[in-house]
Amino acid sequence: MTRPPDLERRLLIRARAVITAQVAAAVTVVVALVGTLVYCMTIKGQDTSARRDLAVAVARADIAHPPPCIWLFELRGATLTTSPGAPADLPVRTALRRVAADHRTRVDRVTVGGRAYVVRTAFRDGMVRQAVIDLRYQAEERRRLYGALAAAEAAGLVAALLVGQLLSRRAIAPLGEALARQRRFVADASHELRTPLTQLHTRAQLLERRLRQDTDPSALADEVRRMVTGTRQLGEVIDDLLLSAQLRQARGLFGTVDLGALADGLIAAESARAEARELILQVRRRDAGPHIVRGVEPALRRVVTSLIDNAFGHTTPGGHITVTLARVGATVELEVHDDGVGLDPRDAERLFTRFARGEHGAGRRFGLGLALVREVVDGHGGTIEVDGRPGAGAAFTVRLPAEPSVRTDPAARPTGVEPAEPSTRTEPAEPADPVSPSPPRPAAARRSPSR
Repeated sequence: MTRPPDLERRLLIRARAVITAQVAAAVTVVVALVGTLVYCMTIKGQDTSARRDLAVAVARADIAHPPPCIWLFELRGATLTTSPGAPADLPVRTALRRVAADHRTRVDRVTVGGRAYVVRTAFRDGMVRQAVIDLRYQAEERRRLYGALAAAEAAGLVAALLVGQLLSRRAIAPLGEALARQRRFVADASHELRTPLTQLHTRAQLLERRLRQDTDPSALADEVRRMVTGTRQLGEVIDDLLLSAQLRQARGLFGTVDLGALADGLIAAESARAEARELILQVRRRDAGPHIVRGVEPALRRVVTSLIDNAFGHTTPGGHITVTLARVGATVELEVHDDGVGLDPRDAERLFTRFARGEHGAGRRFGLGLALVREVVDGHGGTIEVDGRPGAGAAFTVRLPAEPSVRTDPAARPTGVEPAEPSTRTEPAEPADPVSPSPPRPAAARRSPSR
C-alpha cells in the first residue's frame, strides 16, 4: 500500500532531522572532549610550571630581586626578611614554623585575604626560605581559555547543524527521489491503464456474450480487431511508463542516433495514416547535415512519434505536417510544424504537464505523450519549445547536442521535400529556396503539453 504524500514528506523531514541531530551531537561531543582535554592539560601545565618556578626561586633567587609574580621570605632565627612589595598577609607563618622545626620541604596551596597562592617552604643554609606565587594570573588565563573553548563549542555546534543539514539532505535526497518516482509511476499507471483496461474488459464481455449466442465467427472479426488494437495501445502505454521510469538510468546506453534517418523512417511508416486523413506529411532539411546526436534511439523515436501523433490529432483534412531538420552550430534542431487548430499562448505554462487537457484537437487530450517528450529531451541534455496561435497551427522545436565526433561538410548543399499531393514524399528541393516551415514565432512559450 502506497503511503500518502504528506506522510512520506513528514517521514523524510523526520529522517533529515534525526540525521542532523546525530551529526550535531557527534561533532559537539568531539569538540567538548577536545576542549576538556585541553583544559585539563592547561591546568596540569600551570601547576607543574608554578611548582618548578617556586623550586628555582627558593634555591637560587635573590630575595631583593625575586622572579615576576613571586615573593620571597627568609626566616633566620627570629628575624624575617621580606621581598619588596610583598602582600601584607604574607608570609604563611604556620609553614615557616613547621619547616623550621622539622627541616622538611613543604608545598601548600593556601587562600589568604581572598587570594589563592601556592607556597613552597624549605630549609636552606641554616634558614627557612619561603617562595609564594599568586595564582590569579593563572586563573585569568584559565578563564580566557574557558571562554575560547565555549565559543569553539558554540561555533562547532552551529557548524555541525549546518553540516548535518547538508549531509542529511544529500543522504535523504535519493530516497525522496525514489519515493517521488514510485508515487508518480503508480499515479501514471493508474491513470493511463484505467481506460484501455476498461475498454478491453468491456469488449471481452461483448465477445463472450456473442460467442454464447452462437454468432457467426466471421461477424466477430471486427470486435477481435478492436481488441487487438486495444492491446497494442495498452502496450504502448506500458512502454511510455517504463521509459519514463528508466530514462535517467539509460545514460550508459547512449549511442549515435541519426535523427534524419529516424524521421524518414517514421514519416514512411505514417504515410498510410496521412493518406487516410488526407494530410500532407513531409520531411524537409535546411542543410545536408549530418543530423546525428548521442542518445537512446527508442527514446528519441518516441519523441518524434509523439510530436507527429500530436500534430495528427490537431490538423484537419487537407492540412500540412512538416518535420524539419537542421544543424545549427553544436546542436541539431528537429521541428514538427502543423497548420491545424493551433494553441492558445496562455497554455504555455501548462504545456507538457502530465495529464494536461487541451481545448482543441481530435487526438489524445491528456496523458504521458508530450510530458514524456520533455523528460526524454531533458534526459538527453536538450531543450524543447512550442509556438503557435489559435487557428494558425503550432510548431514544436527540439534541440539536442550534436555528436561532437561528426563534423558538418561545408560543401554540402541543402535539400528538402516538396510534396505535390496529400501523401508522404521525399524529393530534392531547390538549394536557392530553403524552406522555412513556420512563421516568425515569439519566444514566449517554452517547454510546454498536449493541446
